[in-house]
Amino acid sequence: MWSMSCARVGLNQRALELPSCGVKKRSLWRRRSGVCCLFSPTQNVSVQMPSLNPITTGPISVSSLLEVVGDDLHKLNTNLKSLIGAENPVLISAAEQIFGAGGKRLRPALVFLVSRATAQLTGLKELTVEHQRLAEIIEMIHTASLIHDDVIDDSELRRGKQTIHQMYGTKVAVLAGDFMFAQSSWFLANLENLEVIKLISQVIKDFASGEIKQASSFFNVDLTLEDYLLKSYYKTASLIASSTKAAAIFSSSSPTICNEMYEYGKNLGLSFQVVDDILDFTQSAEQLGKPAASDLRKGNLTAPVIFALQEEPKLREIIDSEFMEEGSLEKAIELVHSCGGIKKAQDLAKEKGNFAIQNLQCLPQSEFKTALENMVRYNLERID
Repeated sequence: MWSMSCARVGLNQRALELPSCGVKKRSLWRRRSGVCCLFSPTQNVSVQMPSLNPITTGPISVSSLLEVVGDDLHKLNTNLKSLIGAENPVLISAAEQIFGAGGKRLRPALVFLVSRATAQLTGLKELTVEHQRLAEIIEMIHTASLIHDDVIDDSELRRGKQTIHQMYGTKVAVLAGDFMFAQSSWFLANLENLEVIKLISQVIKDFASGEIKQASSFFNVDLTLEDYLLKSYYKTASLIASSTKAAAIFSSSSPTICNEMYEYGKNLGLSFQVVDDILDFTQSAEQLGKPAASDLRKGNLTAPVIFALQEEPKLREIIDSEFMEEGSLEKAIELVHSCGGIKKAQDLAKEKGNFAIQNLQCLPQSEFKTALENMVRYNLERID
C-alpha cells in the first residue's frame, strides 16, 4: 500500500499492546499539552488489515446503514428542535431550517452505533440517558459549526437550501451558531462526566483552530499533506473521534476500547473529509449542492491539489497568481486531474478507511459493528 505517513509529526508516539485485539499497534493518538499526533512512523506497520471488500450486495444506502438505530434517531429528531428552546422566534425558525434541511444525521448515528456495539461488551442492556443526550449534543455542535462555516465561506446554499445567513443576515446567523454552541455546552455540563466534558469541549476549540489554520493558508502552494490532515482533523475528524470515544465511555468500556473508538472516529473522519474534497472536483454543482471546485476557487488547497502540486510546477504558478487570468481556474482543475491528484487522494481516503476498519476489530460481532464497518464502505463507495 502506498504510504501516507509523515515523519515530522511523530510527537508522543508509543507502542500500545491491545490484548483483546491480538495486535501491537503503533502511534495511537493521545493529547498532551494540546498536541495531537496524527500519523504513524514512516516505517511500514506490520499489521494485517481487514479487507475493505464489500460484504453486502450492491451499493450501501444511508437508510440501510442507519436502520439498526432507526428508533434512536427518530427520538433524536423529535428532541432536537425542543432543545433549542422557545425564547426567540428567529432561533426557532433557524432551527427548523437547519434541522429540516435533509441532513443524514451520520454523527449522532455513529454515537448510537458505537454506544450499542460497546454496550454488548459491558453487559449494558439499554442505552442510557447520557448516550441519548450525547448524540443530541453532537448534532447541535455540528449544526452550529455549519452555520458559522456558511457565514465564513459566504455560502448561499446548504444541502440545496438557502443558508441561515442568506435568510436572516450575517448577524443573526452568527448569533444563532453561538447560541447553539452555548446551549450544547450547557447540556454537556449537565452530563456531569468530567472526561466527556473535557473531550467534547476540546472539539469546539478545534473548530476555531481549524478555521484559523485554513484562513491563514489560502493560496499557499507550500502547504504540506501534514498541514492539510491536521486542519482536516480540527474541522472534521475531531468531532467524530471525540463523540465515538465518549459513547464508549458512557458504556463503561475499558480504556483500550475507548481509545480504539477514538481512533475509529478519527480515521473515519479524515477519510470522509478526503472523499468530500475529491468530490469537489468530480461532481457537478447540482450533485454537490454548491458550486464545483469551490475550495480551489477560494484558495483552499485540499488533498487532490496538494498531490498534483508535487508533480506539476505549472500548477504552482497558476495558484500563486490567485486565478487572475481568464481560464486559469479551469486549467488548474484540469491539471489536478491529469497529474494524478485525484487518484492519490483516493488512495489516502482508502488508507484511512482501512485503519478505521482495523480499529473495530476489538468489538464483538454484531449488527452494530457491521454497520460501523459499512459506514467506512459507504464513504468510499462515493468515489468508486
